[in-house]
Amino acid sequence: MRRITLEEHMSTPAFLAATTAGERRNSNDEYIRRIRAKLVEVGEGRIADMDAGGIDMQVLSLAGGDMDRLDAARATALARETNDVLAETVRAHPDRFAAFATLNLREPERAARELERCIGELRFLGTMVNGTTGGLFLDDPRFTPFWEAAQSLDVPVYLHPAPPPAAVYEAYYGGLPEGLGFLLSTAGWGWHAETGMHSLRLIATGLFDRFPKLRIIIGHMGENLPFSLARADSVLARSGRKLQRGCAETFHEHFHITTSGYFTIPPLLCALEVVGADRILFSVDYPFSSTEAGGRFLDSLPLSPEDLRKISHGNAERLMRIPAAHS
Repeated sequence: MRRITLEEHMSTPAFLAATTAGERRNSNDEYIRRIRAKLVEVGEGRIADMDAGGIDMQVLSLAGGDMDRLDAARATALARETNDVLAETVRAHPDRFAAFATLNLREPERAARELERCIGELRFLGTMVNGTTGGLFLDDPRFTPFWEAAQSLDVPVYLHPAPPPAAVYEAYYGGLPEGLGFLLSTAGWGWHAETGMHSLRLIATGLFDRFPKLRIIIGHMGENLPFSLARADSVLARSGRKLQRGCAETFHEHFHITTSGYFTIPPLLCALEVVGADRILFSVDYPFSSTEAGGRFLDSLPLSPEDLRKISHGNAERLMRIPAAHS
């Protein structure tokens, strides 16, 4: 059965050089070195890893959480350069790779034009954006040109976590032993809580009333939202805002989730109960998670053949208009 994954990261030497200048050494140096080596490998080495996990296609995206470290003009230029690298990679292996556009949302109008280029000329499948931009959540009105472009182009937006703003990091994760605060603020907890909250902000502020055709993808088995959606729905209904639909209804209509980095059964069972098999897509979170572990997880799922087909590839093909494979 075909396997398509869509939270699979890459980088370029130019982007890494720009975002790591002056970086101080730390206790995770060897881990970081290994990860960066895998990020820039977008050829035969990556394909061999995909084969080991039974992955047929990766939808590639820049690991771009450090974009805010750059001045806006440089970030916009690097985003375009990265998209050109992604396009070359897809052209070299069109049966194994597709791509999400890289954008610098601190320049929303230019980001919208770059998204139009990526979809219209480079044939990308959508875009991945990372957390807050310049300390702002994406419900801020200044991002309207970006949302207008995403709706007009009818492509999904993958909302991916990014490091928390400095004030948030200090308040929640400061004063901890070296490395522990970072881990808690990112994949250990903070990323998922913040991206779930970011998603709720988009819903509660009426973004989907303004842009009723938007499609959003979030990773990590729904960033804690399947577990908490009913509670959020009942509480946010007290806000007095006159929205066209409730929180849960909006989530079900506009959001898809992926399995990225979550390879145990209980979160999947919750997601199946709340979200349903039609809106769950298999992903790994390469290279931050193991392709082989992701493959073993998919093999272990207690699903009907039809639901397994949807999650492994069918939903991705439908959502992003990927041509079905012919055996």
